[in-house]
Amino acid sequence: MNSRALGAAAEQFAARYLRSRGYRVREMNYTCAAGEADIVAEEGGALVFVEVKARRSADFGAPRQQVGPRKRRGLSRVAECYCEQHRLSECSVRFDIVEVALDEQGRPEAVEIVVAAFGDQRGAASRRGRGGRR
Repeated sequence: MNSRALGAAAEQFAARYLRSRGYRVREMNYTCAAGEADIVAEEGGALVFVEVKARRSADFGAPRQQVGPRKRRGLSRVAECYCEQHRLSECSVRFDIVEVALDEQGRPEAVEIVVAAFGDQRGAASRRGRGGRR
């Protein structure tokens, strides 16, 4: 299985897992001029932009470590675009990361959600950057 197919399978697995945890998935692979969000969902009164990271091994660190400052800024811009496009001016926005561990054949075997992985989690999507975890 190539990396694109692995990524798509991991995103589908992550969406099912999020639904089982009470998230309402609004969109998969939302794309705008600012970039892409793997999953856009709602949970606990917040609009949640989810980055899915899948890995077969931890040799290169935890998947969440692959979401660096550039990716974070990009996801913040995607959130702004989404909120503007859907006229959600005062929504609460959160950025989660879903880590999917794959077995040798590329099948999902474990999942972990990093809730409020980055960004200012208190207000609208236009608020960016101060880091922090919940």
